Amino acid sequence: MKIGFMTACMPEIKLEELVAWASENGFDRLEVACWPDEPAERAFGGVHHIKVEDFDSTRAEAIRALFQKHALEISALAYYPNNLDPDLGNRKKYHNHLRKVIDAASMLGVDLVGTFIGGDKYKSIQQNLAEFEKVFPEIVDYAERRKVKLMIENCPMFDFWATGYNVAFSPVVWKKMFEIIPSQNFGLNYDPSHFIFLGIDYLRPLKEFADRIFHVHAKDAEVFEDVLKQAGIHGEGWWRYRMPGSGEVNWKKFVDMLYEIGFNGTISIEHEDPTWWGTEEKVKTGLVMGQKYLRGLLLD
Repeated sequence: MKIGFMTACMPEIKLEELVAWASENGFDRLEVACWPDEPAERAFGGVHHIKVEDFDSTRAEAIRALFQKHALEISALAYYPNNLDPDLGNRKKYHNHLRKVIDAASMLGVDLVGTFIGGDKYKSIQQNLAEFEKVFPEIVDYAERRKVKLMIENCPMFDFWATGYNVAFSPVVWKKMFEIIPSQNFGLNYDPSHFIFLGIDYLRPLKEFADRIFHVHAKDAEVFEDVLKQAGIHGEGWWRYRMPGSGEVNWKKFVDMLYEIGFNGTISIEHEDPTWWGTEEKVKTGLVMGQKYLRGLLLD
């Protein structure tokens, strides 16, 4: 297994500087943010360390040379919009950009692209899955024809999207999702942190979906029980994201089970810990802290 991080947490730093810093500080890979070049719709959106508009072989070769120079790899390209947005104009825009991300990944020789299913919160899970069945087979096929695998993160997005959410937030939904699209080019960017505040077992699905776990997001979550008991699950301030080792995920058990299922991909830190926000120095400190913690759990 290799350790990397998702670059969206460092939006002001150019790719060249970011790659050099990551290499100098012990990271193996980067999950590179590829949002459109436009104002962000939400936190961590709008970041593009690789700009995929008008991407070509010349730019791809330059990026490959940059990573090779610093003995670093790209684990995946990342673009996480609401691909089932009820606004069909938005949906078309998101899909067009997602195809450009897939094209860029193909040119770079990167075999993973991460995204969301998305959804309409005013529709049931079954209704959203029916829409998913209309929309996603073509997108997965587009990626497969370019030798790129599409992977879905399990963040519910309840705290960001006022008019939608990511329907693929639970193993119950995953079963139906993979029945609809059985392609082995369609899988998961597995993030245990979301299961903490959703009350879902984050270890049990690892074995059940072992062949669908393409990539892992290393993010933790902390629950404040005293606040939860007063505010309830629909209240505010009863949980927050943390760096690996600072929350409630048992990373020793989690990593051990990754070894057990034969996972040999990337554990990518997704930095959303407010303790380590605010300045570039704090963000970098948090990333290095997370990397050292995870490194201590790996065998190699």
